[in-house]
Amino acid sequence: MATISRGSEFIQSFLMSTRLELGLSDNTIASYAVDLNQFKKWVDRNVLYISSINEANIRNYINHLHERDLKNRTINRKLSSLKQFYLFLVKKKIIKSSPLTGFSSLKYSRPLPKSLSETEVIELLNAPDCSSFIGLRDKAMLELLYATGVRISELTNLQYSNIDLNRSLIKVMGKGKKERIIPFGDNALSSLLDYINFRRAKNLSLSSRDFFISQQGQQITRQAFWHRINEYLLKTGLSPDISPHTLRHAFATHLLNNGADLRSVQMLLGHSDLSTTQIYTHIAKQRLSEMVKKHHPRG
Repeated sequence: MATISRGSEFIQSFLMSTRLELGLSDNTIASYAVDLNQFKKWVDRNVLYISSINEANIRNYINHLHERDLKNRTINRKLSSLKQFYLFLVKKKIIKSSPLTGFSSLKYSRPLPKSLSETEVIELLNAPDCSSFIGLRDKAMLELLYATGVRISELTNLQYSNIDLNRSLIKVMGKGKKERIIPFGDNALSSLLDYINFRRAKNLSLSSRDFFISQQGQQITRQAFWHRINEYLLKTGLSPDISPHTLRHAFATHLLNNGADLRSVQMLLGHSDLSTTQIYTHIAKQRLSEMVKKHHPRG
């Protein structure tokens, strides 16, 4: 039993090392924790030990995941977590070699991310009632989200010091603690100024360093903003599948549709690998194809 408990210690040591040395986001670390703790439960049930797992055990675990009807995409993510974990154990000389060296990712069809047309985006951006604090805040958040393509966590974590209104720039800290500076346009600037002026006029938590706040003066949460978007979807009749992340997809797709180059979009989105950004070229091509079919006399 002492050896089994060591498995938990190895996992905790890996998670701590990942947080301190790689600076990954809390969401990524939480995902690692879920995958590794699920693996350890399977290991314990089969009376195995984390430090003595071999390739045959890994194949059995993959079969177990298939029996749970998990999709290949999900299984690949879990295998990726295990690969990082066992590389850590090799580095710390707890084991000699990783049992996952010979395993490659399972094939799956990567779905295109949902996006919005430019008309649908305008409908959503115009949905908030700008006569109230909540409406002005939501309008500013939506405009900035679409204007910059930032992640929802990057948006909600914005502070006053991260925004340069004179040059229309924001500074965000992305995945892996990578900082990037993103420009935004006049529409977003106008909405930000309306929101700031209302806060100053009503003296709303001006001591807060957080830029987007709740009525109680606290930093708005991702969940709260998601709830606000759902209300606007009901109001406009847009698809309920839309999320804050959909505006990030729309930002990238619309830039490419209007002539932006892929490398620039990659930098704006904060993707470390260009292949991640390339999926948006498929969306752009798909939309162009649909446009031709709909509008060309011989489409």
